[in-house]
Amino acid sequence: MSDSAIDLDDVQGVIVRGYRVRLVRHFVLTITDAAAAGQLIEALVRGRAGVPMITRARLIEPKPASFVNIGFSAAGLAALGVTAAQLASFDPAFQRGATDPVTAATVGDAGASAPERWIGGLDNAARVHIVLSLWVVSSAEVMATVSAQLRAAFAGGVSELTVQDGGEFSDNSVHFGYRHGIAQPTIIGMPPRKRDAPDAQPPVPAGEFLLGHLNAAGGTYRVLPQELSNNSSYGVFRILEQDVAGFEAMLARYAAETGIDTGMLAAKLMGRWRNGNPLTLSPVAQGTPLPDREMNNFNFVSTNPAMDDTLGLKCPIGAHIRRNNPRDAAVIGTDSTHHRLVRRSMPYGPQYDPAVPDTQPRGLIGFFINASIRNQFEFLTSEWNRRDDFVKSATRPEGAAAGNAVYNISGEDFLAGVNDPASSSFTLPGKGPKGSANRTLEGFARLVTTRGGVYCFFPSIKGLLYLAQLPAAAGTAPYQR
Repeated sequence: MSDSAIDLDDVQGVIVRGYRVRLVRHFVLTITDAAAAGQLIEALVRGRAGVPMITRARLIEPKPASFVNIGFSAAGLAALGVTAAQLASFDPAFQRGATDPVTAATVGDAGASAPERWIGGLDNAARVHIVLSLWVVSSAEVMATVSAQLRAAFAGGVSELTVQDGGEFSDNSVHFGYRHGIAQPTIIGMPPRKRDAPDAQPPVPAGEFLLGHLNAAGGTYRVLPQELSNNSSYGVFRILEQDVAGFEAMLARYAAETGIDTGMLAAKLMGRWRNGNPLTLSPVAQGTPLPDREMNNFNFVSTNPAMDDTLGLKCPIGAHIRRNNPRDAAVIGTDSTHHRLVRRSMPYGPQYDPAVPDTQPRGLIGFFINASIRNQFEFLTSEWNRRDDFVKSATRPEGAAAGNAVYNISGEDFLAGVNDPASSSFTLPGKGPKGSANRTLEGFARLVTTRGGVYCFFPSIKGLLYLAQLPAAAGTAPYQR
């Protein structure tokens, strides 16, 4: 299959499309009757009996009020009748699942983030079978109505393990105060969207997000049986609680220690100002928000000394956006094109008001979407977020006297890392040989705690129909078409 031949009617929309909605509800479900669950899946695909239809990737006009997508854990596929031999062909990380000790050690789900401390029954992988997501443009009434339709359809086939809601803020920010949802990869083969901002990075082959298509390495990811192999994907569902008060206290502390104001410190840690402007383009002051067509149109390396940021003097090499997407910077291993993610997340919990502090849970909830959990999500989380030795030696354009990139990063990612006050570190690069002019922030705690996770498989539409008939084909119960 060509990397540009995307059958938009066979791909679940959430994989390759941003719905631009304000509300989301994630139903985490347990299969209680495989045959009835199969009938539910078919009803969702076909939109039968008042059940909302699974959303495809083809753009719908006029825009509907809600969208629905569905993913399955390895245990969920097994409950429907996918055999152990077939599951052995799936991504190794997906086979392990989110609660596995190897997974937890890889992605840093330790201590308060350990799977045994997860909420909503997500600690019990044997019962986590399905994550069904309902995305709603803006209406709470639509959310209630469609949720009631879904719950009526669940009866007899699945039970609710937990329900997790999210909602965008009016200013499109997240709890730490940064503008949300700016940078997404441009996928080869997807129709251009008028509202998409240009990206200085190369477009990414469809096979980085869809099985059966050419990926950045020139191969394809596939699974067995063949019916599940083309146009499917994986999604890593995460509930990430954010310590907003701790972050603000951290900024205040380091502002006092360094003399750098809190706005600049927040920008240095993230790599963007809170209004979304990247430090690479706005290194001195936040300024007014750049137009969308400019917000994501930058790189870190340039032959023009005025534009080059090889050493991280504008955007620190350890900044969150730079660790998660080094763009054209020199890193050990494969370049960033091979490790891109599609992000579909929203805040949950009330916005934090520093004037009226509270301890209510708040954070981000949603999916990291990729065709290889191990090579994309887990690689980013374990290699670029948690290590500081993935940066290659680079001295341009002024030579070693100005510094070397390898000396200008320390510690783990300030958001995604496992930060302990006894060992945490963040480098603010300065111009000088071997890091001699650098300043280091130390002694900060973990700011993001994992409260739940599921490794999901998003079947294609044809794959969903295959799964729908699988329990009946196995003879578990009559199946009505």
